[in-house]
Amino acid sequence: MNPLRNRLSKQLLFVVGIAFCLLFISLGIVLPRLLIPVAEKNIYHYLSEPLKMYDRDVDTALLDTEIAYIYVTDEGKATSPNIDKVIEYQEINKILDLMNEPYGKIKHNHKTYYYYTLKNDDITKIAISNDAYINRAKTAILTIIFPLVLGTCLFIGLMLVFWSTIIVKKIEKLKNKIDNIDNPNYNHKIDFEIDDEIRSLALALEDMRITLISQEKIRNQMYQNISHDFKTPLTVIKSYLEAVEDGVEDKDSAFPIIKEQTEKLEQKVHSLLYLNKLDYLKDKEVVKNDPIDMKSLINEEVEKFKFHRKELNFEVSYDDKSKFYGSKENWETILDNLLSNFMRYADKTIKITAKQNKLYLYNDGEQIDKDFLEVIFTPFRKGIKGEFGLGLSIVKKTLNLMDYDIIVRNEKKGVSFIMSRRKGAK
Repeated sequence: MNPLRNRLSKQLLFVVGIAFCLLFISLGIVLPRLLIPVAEKNIYHYLSEPLKMYDRDVDTALLDTEIAYIYVTDEGKATSPNIDKVIEYQEINKILDLMNEPYGKIKHNHKTYYYYTLKNDDITKIAISNDAYINRAKTAILTIIFPLVLGTCLFIGLMLVFWSTIIVKKIEKLKNKIDNIDNPNYNHKIDFEIDDEIRSLALALEDMRITLISQEKIRNQMYQNISHDFKTPLTVIKSYLEAVEDGVEDKDSAFPIIKEQTEKLEQKVHSLLYLNKLDYLKDKEVVKNDPIDMKSLINEEVEKFKFHRKELNFEVSYDDKSKFYGSKENWETILDNLLSNFMRYADKTIKITAKQNKLYLYNDGEQIDKDFLEVIFTPFRKGIKGEFGLGLSIVKKTLNLMDYDIIVRNEKKGVSFIMSRRKGAK
């Protein structure tokens, strides 16, 4: 079941709508309730001040129609003439019975009233008012705050809508770019003027597109190189078999060549299978990480290769404090491939040095072209003397599997391969 399509602009409008609803609730319900304590504090002050001015008699000219007065003495009770306008009552005693504190509010006939009491000698003066003052104060404050906040929020909302429109257009451009990432006729130019995260994403997509194009070219070239590398021994084998069948060559002279080419082909197939095996081990994270006796392993490798070219001189040195980790099989594969490569290119000397937890392999052959140094570990890349192969690619992948890095460096004479363990490797 496909999810309902909901554009970002609609989502933003929905969010803005919710924000306005919350704003109206805040201004219409929450804020008035928060204002009540402040207004009540003011009304008690509003009620208490006149009581200090009046004694037993109340000047009717000074009476505020919103405040009524009650006087209680030993002789009886008296009220101001406007009492009926302020509060609805039948008996004054019922009102007085509700006033248990020096000041406060009372409920009478479902209405709220505020009072303040002042006692002087033998007289108790009470000022009482309804909630008209508080309602007027709340209305005045809301009349000022509400338009200001509403206008500000409307402006912010418009700004958000305008901003979201720009963002949505940018995202749509990115979507079109992704949809056409393999379309060479599409305009992939980045025209975002503002240097923000979306522009960074667009640049990253462009880098990815260029990388994919480059990888596609490398892959196509690799397929061509693999085809060429496999076709050559097959062509030789087929040619000699046909020559034997036609009687042009005899079996004794043809079979050694056929066997040699078959072994070359077998070695290439094994290399391809091993390369795939490394990818499998990496995905499954099945990698040994045991200490390796590098000294004995190097000695074994030197014994294995020193008879391939007897004129070569092997110089080996060890640092007994150095430690190496991985599996013996993987390190043997690494040294086999590197030394096989050295056998082709070394002039007179091969040096193997283990020190400071690094492994150095050096041969005094020709330096490697700077352009080729960048792609030297790419599988089936045409290299020095037109050679194709997987050896160096296997070396790098095997080392990476064991959390080791390798760099290739041209020396004044010859080439060095340096292997070191990554920082933080387990």
